[in-house]
Amino acid sequence: MRYNERIRDIREDNYLTQQKIADLLHVGQRTYADYESGKTRIPVDSLLILAKFYDVSMDYITGASNIKTPYPSK
Repeated sequence: MRYNERIRDIREDNYLTQQKIADLLHVGQRTYADYESGKTRIPVDSLLILAKFYDVSMDYITGASNIKTPYPSK
């Protein structure tokens, strides 16, 4: 699974709007929609914010793994 599909699926699984996640990332809703559609690559720092917000590993959120492990704690 590609990361853009994964971030959309996770958002929808949590019943959140694109606007809510765009606000979290401090970007416009259209920009976030472009991340989900694959038109624009999401910055790594935004992926880290999403992984922490959803409490999933970077491997999971990027699609490198299908195992939903929690975000590592410090």
